[in-house]
Amino acid sequence: MRKKYGIGFFAAAAVMLIAVSGAYQISYEKAKERAAEELVTGTEQDAGPAVSTEGNALKEGCFYLMDLNGYVAVYLSDKKTAYEYTDIQMEDLPSALQKEIQNGKYIEDLETLYGFLENYTS
Repeated sequence: MRKKYGIGFFAAAAVMLIAVSGAYQISYEKAKERAAEELVTGTEQDAGPAVSTEGNALKEGCFYLMDLNGYVAVYLSDKKTAYEYTDIQMEDLPSALQKEIQNGKYIEDLETLYGFLENYTS
């Protein structure tokens, strides 16, 4: 009699495990389809501009040019994360541009950034 109950409990546990695994697989596939659809249509919800806690509006994807040991370095919008290091020496730039970069020159997008870097790269 104990074997019958043991086999019954084992069979019930196996059925439950299969059901849970199937439900997980179905939800995973739906989430994957939804993510692919958002990628194609561009309806991602957090793709808009970000706002910092101080109240300054920051556009994600903007850059700052800053002085790093006498060279121009490109930082992300947080002004802390380095995006790219350049070989452009600060002393080779016009004095007005040097002052802008020392204060953190704002660059709005990638196209403008690469245009600037192309102009001042030797």
